[in-house]
Formats: sequence, C-alpha cells, structure tokens
Amino acid sequence: MTDEKIISILDRIATALEIQNGLLHTKPVDWQATKTFVWQAEKKTLKPVRHSSALPLNLLKGIDHNTDILMANTEKFARGAPANNALLWGSRGTGKSAIVKSLHKELSVHAPLYLIEINREDISTLPTLLDILRNEQDYRFILFCDDLSFDKDENDYKSLKTVLDGGLEQKPEHIIFYATSNRRHLMPRDMIENERRTGIHPSEAVEEKVSLSDRFGLWLGFYPYNQETYLSMIDAYAAHFGIDIPEDDLHQQALEWSITRGNRSGRVAWQFIQNVRAS
Repeated sequence: MTDEKIISILDRIATALEIQNGLLHTKPVDWQATKTFVWQAEKKTLKPVRHSSALPLNLLKGIDHNTDILMANTEKFARGAPANNALLWGSRGTGKSAIVKSLHKELSVHAPLYLIEINREDISTLPTLLDILRNEQDYRFILFCDDLSFDKDENDYKSLKTVLDGGLEQKPEHIIFYATSNRRHLMPRDMIENERRTGIHPSEAVEEKVSLSDRFGLWLGFYPYNQETYLSMIDAYAAHFGIDIPEDDLHQQALEWSITRGNRSGRVAWQFIQNVRAS
C-alpha cells in the first residue's frame, strides 16, 4: 500500500471520528432548497444543484423495460420499502445515467427523495458521506456514481464493497447506491484474465474482484440501438423542441450524423438535435 493511500485512509478515519463526535463543523445542508446535490469530497460538503440536467421520462426511447424495472425499485425505496442497489451497465450513450436522473426528477416531486452524485475518484470517501447522511432519517438518498470502474492495482473497490454490504455497521436503510458502468464486472477483462494466469490462488483473486458487481441486487444491461429506435428518439426530441423539418429530411440528416459519429445512441441523437437547434 502506498503512502498516499495510507494517508487517505487515515484522513477518512479521522473525519469519521470528528463527525461522530461533533468536531467537524460542516456547512448545514438546506434540504428544502433542492433535491439534487454533488458530493465535494475535499471540502466534505454537499453542493446543491438547482438546475438539473434530467430529461422528461417520455424522451427516453428504446429502454422501456429497464425504465420500468428501475422505476419500480426506486418507487419502493422512496416509500420506505426494501429496495436493491442497482448497477446499470452496457454501451456508452444508451441512457444509463439519463434514466437515473429522470426517474429521480419525476419521483422526487411528491417524495423526500434526494439524488447525490459522487465522482468516481471520490469513492474512497463514501464512508464519510454516509456518516453525514446517517442521521437524516426523514429523507431518502440515492447515491449515484456515473461511469464507475476500477483498474489494475486500485483498491478503492474494497471501500465500495464495504458500503454495499454494510460492513460491521449496517448500511442505513434510507440510503441506496446506483452506479453506471461500461463494464459488467466493473473491472477490465484483461485484468481479470491476468489474475487467472498469474495469481498464486487465481480463483480467489478473480472472485474478490468480480464479486463486487454481485453486491448490486439489480443489474440492468443497456445495448446499442437499432436504426428504428435511434430515429424514434430523433422524432421525440424534435417534437419536444418544436423542430419544424420534414420527417424524411430530418431522418436523413440524423442518419448521416450518426455515420460521422460511428454510433447510433441516445447521446448521438441528443447531440444531433442540439446541432439542429443551433442552426
């Protein structure tokens, strides 16, 4: 373990003790101002996000099945029932993060449901964030990490495993963890294969890393869109923004745009529409 990692762990322990004993005077959180926050690990504070980038749910096309499943899970959590941590994995630009933000925006209108985004680089500070939220029993919190993955020689995943499992101290029931990733097991395939080839006990080494994704009770896979779905997204965005272009011309331009990007996805569709709006 590097000196930097040791210092990080000791700092986290010290912060947790300070919070527990009331010695750390963090800025009070105004829970009435907004229901979306970003965790600022260095300052150990929650930054309010007053203008969310969440899209209306009806604009998310081609992921209806995943939307229904995650909606049911989130609704249960919002009303205080048991729910699962969720891992949304698959192709880039297919709506993984958009679905989390959109569901939260819709459900939080009538429930004390909060979305707190934590950066991948700050995963090691999750225990500190949990300590801050632990006593806020009147609210429900979705901790959300976008594009979560781990590379060789990283040990932050162990902190996440502890949080998901609860560790020695049970994870608060009013807190749930959602993450998106391009990797199903959150680890690169070559890293897993290397463990199998070179480990003294390869099966145990692989199991420790792959088992991280098993801590998520809910797995949702997202796959590349076909042309029909891609064009349905274009039509939905065009109607939403009042774009007055003949459908055939709009589709032709959208397909040409996707070819230049080498991809048909929700992100590509959104970027095309923004380009049309700016023209």
